[in-house]
Amino acid sequence: MSEEQQDAAPTGTQQGMSKELDAKVKKYLRGSVINLEVVKDKKLKGQLAVREELYGKSASVAANAEKWLLPTEGGYLEAEGIEKTWKIRQEAITQDVGISSQKNQFDIVLPDLGPYTIDFTPSGRYMAAAGRKGHLALLDMNSLNLIREMQVRETVRDICFLHNETFFAAAQKKYPYIYNRDGIELHCLKEHGAVLKMQFLRNHFLLSTINKLGRLHYQDVTTGLMVNNYRTGMGSTDVMQVNPNNGVVALGHSGGTVTMWKPTNTSPLIKMLCHHGPVSALAFHPNGHMMATAGTERRIKLWDLRKFEVIQTLHGHASNLEFSQKGLLATSCGSRVEILGNFSHPNKYKRYMSHSMVKGYQIKKVLFRPYEDVLSIGHSMGWSSIIIPGSGEPNFDTWVANPFETSKQRREKEVRSLLDKLPPETIMLNPSKIGTVRPYSKKEKPSKKERESEMEAAITDVKDAPMKKKTKGRSKPSKVASKKQEGIVRAKRPFLDEQMKEEKAIAKKKQKLAEEAVLPKSLQRFARKPAS
Repeated sequence: MSEEQQDAAPTGTQQGMSKELDAKVKKYLRGSVINLEVVKDKKLKGQLAVREELYGKSASVAANAEKWLLPTEGGYLEAEGIEKTWKIRQEAITQDVGISSQKNQFDIVLPDLGPYTIDFTPSGRYMAAAGRKGHLALLDMNSLNLIREMQVRETVRDICFLHNETFFAAAQKKYPYIYNRDGIELHCLKEHGAVLKMQFLRNHFLLSTINKLGRLHYQDVTTGLMVNNYRTGMGSTDVMQVNPNNGVVALGHSGGTVTMWKPTNTSPLIKMLCHHGPVSALAFHPNGHMMATAGTERRIKLWDLRKFEVIQTLHGHASNLEFSQKGLLATSCGSRVEILGNFSHPNKYKRYMSHSMVKGYQIKKVLFRPYEDVLSIGHSMGWSSIIIPGSGEPNFDTWVANPFETSKQRREKEVRSLLDKLPPETIMLNPSKIGTVRPYSKKEKPSKKERESEMEAAITDVKDAPMKKKTKGRSKPSKVASKKQEGIVRAKRPFLDEQMKEEKAIAKKKQKLAEEAVLPKSLQRFARKPAS
């Protein structure tokens, strides 16, 4: 073999690298390659060939840049042989993880101030904890330092962060209050009343609350104005969640129904019967297309919100439900937590992990920490944190959520989010409809007066239109008048045609009603049928 042939022949390392690159390219391809030999249309075949070539190029570029774009990969628990993943205890996981992950496993015991409810910022760096007996605390989870704690000396039912960690809201005995990072009370929202549950819509800067009387409130935290408030008519409830995909608020009621609301409608967008008993918990998948509900009849149901159908029904009672960023579902009842995973099939959840608290601990809330494989548990004796491998997104986008952002970056991000703030009218079940043309419905067709005014406006436009001056007697007053008359006739024609169609439709309806009225029921089958 000559030197040129030896240089041209690929080595074993090059073959291995090409195989590895091909495997990465397959990951970024948009489905399987189309068989172009079956396509008979030459034009369509050429268009599909160009498109497939573009898809291949984009997939290869993404595969080459993967080591810079996605440097970290998520991992899961893998069992060997007949071993089951849900039998692996937290002590065994702690021995095999790094020091940085070991610090995420802890127990804070405060038996006199519980039960505790918790909330995280979108980046997962800060956590707010609220005890039922008035204890409020703000923590930095990167360094595990306590930023601020205070005692409000009254019942606290819920807590949530606003647009960033500098402000948070607490639902206290009579009214919800807004505090800053230093624990200074900024606002008392007396219009909301005794609030049971709160949610914050980050893209719209709206604080949504449901109170004891079953009234739903939406308040804009930037202007302080009440956007809307109305009575749900379903009674009191503390089951409330926001769909991250479209900003729709879902409420679970004692009659087994789940209602979905937006601030510009006084009636629910969707009212669906999910359970035969009261709804005890509710959660949305991060993609917004899947919803999990739990009822007191010991059933957990997974729903496809695009078709409003049940995907899977699981047996068991759950007082809390929570989805992780990678789609794991955490359920809790009493002092036990179950984590369900969908590794074999995207819509089939099976038991993945389980964890039992100390006997007597009653779990109040479970919440996954963003961008970490951590599940935080608020219970009657404080709050705890356990490691759930594969629950968090391993790669974060600093433009969306940056766990290591500085104060300058936080200020710039706050300004950008205020400029990008969405109005309440953009909240809808299908956000992809924004920007499309809505067709006229029968009720929205223009009335007779509106049509007459439009016709008069068209006629006046024709009359006022300037006429070109022509030579050799073609600009005579008689010629100008006849041309204007022709223009008026052309402007009237579409309105008159529409009127004729409506008159014909009304005449047909009257004829049909007359035939039905004249003939008795026994002879109506012999009535003349319209030609198809």
